[in-house]
Amino acid sequence: MRLVAVDGPSGSGKSTFAARLALKLGATVVPTDHFATWTDPVSWWPRLVAEVLDPLRHGRAARYRRMEWAGGWARPGPWVDVPVPDVLIIEGVSAARRSIAPCLDEVIWVEVPDPEERLRRAVERDGEANRAHLRRWQAFERGWFAVDGTKARADRFVTPD
Repeated sequence: MRLVAVDGPSGSGKSTFAARLALKLGATVVPTDHFATWTDPVSWWPRLVAEVLDPLRHGRAARYRRMEWAGGWARPGPWVDVPVPDVLIIEGVSAARRSIAPCLDEVIWVEVPDPEERLRRAVERDGEANRAHLRRWQAFERGWFAVDGTKARADRFVTPD
């Protein structure tokens, strides 16, 4: 199984890019948004490894319970079954984190350069009621990317229109 990470700041178009790439490659996408919450932006990672990456790496189907967003807050939602794919795309903020870097076949960094434009796009996607959450998220991810050094490990850079 090939493992591809699509990472970059929120509001940059990672999900759209990953969906298009998945169609082109016949790949499966697992979004980090299925795990992250406003209050737990990155520490859920061991769950993704145990429930998705480890089984798939060993040739077994995976199953995880995704977060469902209602009223601006995440709660446990439906179960997602993931058959063993030829290519798995992990998409979202922290998808290419340092701890998974040795296992990744490709890292794609997707970024709209202007933070205010990213915020506008994220608010358009998630709703005005989430603007304060999104501002806090953007502040968190700036720090995360700086400490993790994610962008420096990218193999390819994409700037959406």
